[in-house]
Amino acid sequence: MDVLAPIDQYLHRWLIAPVSDQFLGLFDLNGRLCVAFLFTSYAVAYGLFRWRRSRGLTDAPTFWQFIGGNRVHFHPSALLDYRYYFVRAILKVLLVVPIIGLVDPYVLRSGDYMRFFTRLWGARVQVEEHLALSLLYGLGVFLLQDFIHYWAHRAYHSRYLWAFHKVHHSATVLVPVTASRVHFLEKVVERLIDLVFVSAFAGIFWYACGGEISRYTLFGVTYMVFILNALAANLRHSHVWLSFGPRVEHVLNSPAQHQIHHSDAPRHFNKNFGVNLSLWDWMFGTLYVTQAQPEPIRFGTGEADHGRYLSLYSLIVTPFVDTLGKIRLARRPLGVSAVAGASVPATARTAPRAIAPAAEPGAGRAN
Repeated sequence: MDVLAPIDQYLHRWLIAPVSDQFLGLFDLNGRLCVAFLFTSYAVAYGLFRWRRSRGLTDAPTFWQFIGGNRVHFHPSALLDYRYYFVRAILKVLLVVPIIGLVDPYVLRSGDYMRFFTRLWGARVQVEEHLALSLLYGLGVFLLQDFIHYWAHRAYHSRYLWAFHKVHHSATVLVPVTASRVHFLEKVVERLIDLVFVSAFAGIFWYACGGEISRYTLFGVTYMVFILNALAANLRHSHVWLSFGPRVEHVLNSPAQHQIHHSDAPRHFNKNFGVNLSLWDWMFGTLYVTQAQPEPIRFGTGEADHGRYLSLYSLIVTPFVDTLGKIRLARRPLGVSAVAGASVPATARTAPRAIAPAAEPGAGRAN
């Protein structure tokens, strides 16, 4: 028994506990994939199904067919997403947390900023915490994170980072769990960016208020995140076309807008980088608004990648192989690179990417 004890501890730490926590995350309101948010999203989808069927705008005989049916939810791409959701938990423990731990000691925290400004300008009288201040602080954190995630998302579509972000776009059908089809290095960058910028914002805000201010929460979740996750956020990765209309979509990112972001059509390339808000897309020229009538869309990363992202191994390793190939190509003599690189696209997305259609007749058309 003593011989097996270390093995049992190892398995529990690196396999059983991460996978169990990931499963329990389906019941955690801090995550978009919480069953409560899945329920609200599909409740909205069901309402759209009833509305469109009553007007003869869909030929889907059942709600299951309306949201994609077996062809979507049991597609090999979707089945891979389900598996990867749990593998990501293991990668988090093995790689993401240790990498962040190496960098963490060198990142300034909110307390560091408060001490710096206190030495620079002196201490401030602490403002009494009240609801409006908590709401303002929570809104500020939300806007900051959404803004930096917009620019990070644009960076992921650049030449060298695209290989890692392509893991997400390689899904040939969209299901809510596709949101978790993200390479672990992308999660490392995302968490470090959040740590740096949110710490700076919190430190400055708290210094201005003379002390720490808490964020207003709903059921333990930051209120803005809770509200937006409850508003059908899980339909972004689905085959249900839900447009908010051109006016609203200048501010809020609709499910249809994110489906456009996954589109293979050249007119859709490099559009709708916003996570929750499309305001940044509007401000910086990457906005694409949708209409009530669904557009024909296909998902994927193009015929050149057909068969390259069909396994857990390929989702994790292929980005490194592709990036190494680009680096080697860039180091070649100019004449050799010009010939060898003739088939390499100058930008991240220049060729059609698609295999599966976004919506067949009646499969999720909505206002």
